[in-house]
Amino acid sequence: MENIRIVAGREAYVPPGGPPRVERPSDAIYAAMGEEAIVAMMEAFYAELAQSPTLRRMFPQTPEALVRAAHRSAAFFIGIMGGPPLYQQMYGNPAMRARHMPFPIDEAARREWLRCFNVVLAIAPARFNFPPEHMPGFQAFLDGFSGWMVNTAPPNPEEAA
Repeated sequence: MENIRIVAGREAYVPPGGPPRVERPSDAIYAAMGEEAIVAMMEAFYAELAQSPTLRRMFPQTPEALVRAAHRSAAFFIGIMGGPPLYQQMYGNPAMRARHMPFPIDEAARREWLRCFNVVLAIAPARFNFPPEHMPGFQAFLDGFSGWMVNTAPPNPEEAA
């Protein structure tokens, strides 16, 4: 299959079209929410991921480790949403596809990740002060970003098209 490459010592699927060409979310998101609310939103998201039968095995199993992972992810999203580049300051270049390579992520896992995020986003305007006018752009970003994290080929090659 032409979309398979050796990455980090294993076969990895490369989604057709390569990296997504999606717009960054609006900086107005960080301006409205602030760091504390974004961290709280990511904690809620990781709590949702921990409940997913499909995804929970990919995430830390203790509550403390799950919160640490949520904070690491929050550092990335704070920068993406217009805040300071905390992730780069704390961990270096995000290189998110490479960082996710140890975990087999297929299209079903991607869809489940988006579903979990959307559960939290449904309450985000009221609970975390997420500006609703920026929700469509943020969801478009998540859709493209998550597509690039897929590293496991679909069982049926026609699904990749």
